[in-house]
Amino acid sequence: MNTRKLTPEQALHRLAALCSRGERCSYDLRRKMQTWELSDSEQKQILRRLQQEGFQDDRRYCRAYVRDKSQYSRWGTMKISYELRKKQLPDEMIQEALSAISTTTQRDQLKQLIAQKRKSVKGQTEYEINQKLIRFAAGRGYALDDILRELHIN
Repeated sequence: MNTRKLTPEQALHRLAALCSRGERCSYDLRRKMQTWELSDSEQKQILRRLQQEGFQDDRRYCRAYVRDKSQYSRWGTMKISYELRKKQLPDEMIQEALSAISTTTQRDQLKQLIAQKRKSVKGQTEYEINQKLIRFAAGRGYALDDILRELHIN
C-alpha cells in the first residue's frame, strides 16, 4: 500500500475494499489510516461509516480469528487471547469468542499436536523429550495443566 497522504474518501474506498476481502479489526484499520496521515476525527468518521455499512465489525473479526487460529493453526486459547489483546479488543469480546471453542476440541488438538511432535523430537531421556514437548505446546498457547495432563505428568 502507498504511504502517501490520502483523502478521507480515498481511504474509505481502500479500506472498504480491504475489508471486503477479509475480516479486519478496527486497530489494524486505524494503523493503516495513520500511514495515510489522516486526522483522528477523520479516522473515527471512516471507521464509523465502515461499521455502519457492515464492512467492519470487531465482534465478527474476533469470532473469525478464534475459529481460524483454533482450527487451522491449532493454537491454544492462551495464545489466541494474547494475540487478540495485542489488537486492543475488549476482554469480554475475546472471552465470548473463545467460548465457542469446546474443551474437548482443544484437548483433542493438543493430543494430536503432542503425538505428531513426539515423532520428531530427539532426546536422550524421557524427561528431556517431555521438556521439549512442554515448551512446544506452551508456545502454541496451551495451558501447562492441560499439557502435563496429556503427557501424564502430575
